[in-house]
Amino acid sequence: MAPPDKTDGNDRPDYAPGDPETFMRNMAKLADRTATFLTEIAGEQANRDDPKDKTSSADGLAPVAKALFGVAEPYLSDPRKLIDAQVDLWQRQMNVWQSTWQRLVGEDDAEPAIQPDPGDRRFKDADWDDNPFFDMLKQSYLVTAKWAEDMVQRAEGVDEGVKRKGNFYVRQLANALSPSNFVFTNPEVLRATLSSNGENLVSGLEQLLADYNRDTGEFKIRQTDLDAFEVGRNLALTPGKVIYQNPLFQLIQYAPATETVCQTPLLIIPPWINKFYILDLVEKKSFVKWVVEQGLTVFVVSWVNPDEQLAGMSFEDYMRSGILEAVDAVSEATGEARVNAIGYCIGGTLLAATLAYMAETGDERIKSATFFTTQVDFEDAGDLKVFVDEEQISALEKKMAETGYLEGRNMANTFNMLRSNDLIWSYVVNNYLLGREPFPFDLLYWNSDSTRMPAAMHSFYLRECYLENKLSQKQMKLAGKTLDLSKVTLPTYNLAAREDHIAPLPSAFKVGRFLGGDCRLVVAGSGHIAGVINPPTAGKYQYWTNDKGADTLEAWLEGADEHAGSWWPDWISWISRHCGPQVPARIPGDGKLKPIEDAPGRYVLVRTAAPGARRED
Repeated sequence: MAPPDKTDGNDRPDYAPGDPETFMRNMAKLADRTATFLTEIAGEQANRDDPKDKTSSADGLAPVAKALFGVAEPYLSDPRKLIDAQVDLWQRQMNVWQSTWQRLVGEDDAEPAIQPDPGDRRFKDADWDDNPFFDMLKQSYLVTAKWAEDMVQRAEGVDEGVKRKGNFYVRQLANALSPSNFVFTNPEVLRATLSSNGENLVSGLEQLLADYNRDTGEFKIRQTDLDAFEVGRNLALTPGKVIYQNPLFQLIQYAPATETVCQTPLLIIPPWINKFYILDLVEKKSFVKWVVEQGLTVFVVSWVNPDEQLAGMSFEDYMRSGILEAVDAVSEATGEARVNAIGYCIGGTLLAATLAYMAETGDERIKSATFFTTQVDFEDAGDLKVFVDEEQISALEKKMAETGYLEGRNMANTFNMLRSNDLIWSYVVNNYLLGREPFPFDLLYWNSDSTRMPAAMHSFYLRECYLENKLSQKQMKLAGKTLDLSKVTLPTYNLAAREDHIAPLPSAFKVGRFLGGDCRLVVAGSGHIAGVINPPTAGKYQYWTNDKGADTLEAWLEGADEHAGSWWPDWISWISRHCGPQVPARIPGDGKLKPIEDAPGRYVLVRTAAPGARRED
């Protein structure tokens, strides 16, 4: 069934080439350039190959094969179940054919056999619905993908962990095989190819070549225009000074924007998986700038991008030489004995562990704590648990032992896989098939600015948190102390995000259940980043509160009040009750600690290798 032609504004069919001669020349150019490139890659790979590389590749595929075989085994061992599964798929496909046939004979109100999820942007082009051929292709694909997921869930006698992995990898395969990812089965790409005489594919190939790293033999898809942004030029511009540093972090104190400020200073601990300036993006999105303007003295930890010299830096070191040393520095800079603290993501996990340690040692210097999309109980940690088992952690530890750290791109690739349609395949289509340059987007520039992780710290985090879940079970030990979160009795504010794929809502919801003090839970709309970076001026999303509380997430959401816009004003109202009286504004450097350099400092400028990056180690 060939796709029927439509006509554009020039009365020429959408699915017909504009200039056949030019089209053929471009196809020849594309074929020639592709063949040359593949030959070059083969030669480079042959020179690069060694037994360790091949072992590493095999180790990487082993968990995938093991999970897929695990969920397939019940069907392969029972012919009846296999036949039932095939009949089920056949019946679903027949429903698609029936719907398509009804449309072809003129029944325009025929109900589709299946519809994409409302948030699925792969099928937004009108022809996915209007053109019977592409509509049938879309439905057939969606039916097959849903069938495959159902088969995983119905697999009898399979461990739930194996099912989780099988479902994840089946979903990854389905996402990769979507008809939207191929030239002749994506109506938008097909029209662009024919109307531009193939120029889009030629341009897309050039972008693909630019994204190929010849040193490592890997592709890194550009999600944004990397030349459009630069830290210190149009990102991380809130005025301030670096007033303290050690080998692990620099401490930034921001210049006041008000004549008086709250007495208690604020210390922000971001994740070290990415860089702190997610909280200080462009001026309109800067949480740091907004908080400074509300009359708080703000300090931010800027973690170092570690190399092999910090391979032995442990989770305990990040507590002692990170948070606790930062608290010392803030106190020395301001003369205040106590601080309020914010921890974001893994920075929040570290903050919670540090608070438990401080409770054991009688240290009360942190007055209140705020957690942004944080987990302390990793039982419901979502799809990230797919990558965490003894076999995979051991393989990762072996890999980290070779360099002393985990490359930032490894974590970035993992996070991208959690939302592969949005963060991988949409850019494959945009960049390589449509031949368009990626759109400048500050958040995605930050997302590409990944950091390394020291081997010792990362191993501890994966094992103690994800694999063994020790922090929530009162079994984690730091500096000789067994940590008990219930002994943390200071007031806390717990921000979870409704669509979070990194710290899922059911997991982040539990933070207050483990802490011993009063905890205000707020659920933000959107995800792990956009849910947090949502300034009031944007007028986007919403947030939910429930002053009555509830024992379960479902009950909490059912009884929650929805509020339009940003949660930031709700937080400033809460933190103001823990900030003390007004005092004269503090200028960075007026205290005992003198400025070292201007914000954002040197540590944040160190980049790991990436296509188009301005700085490389």
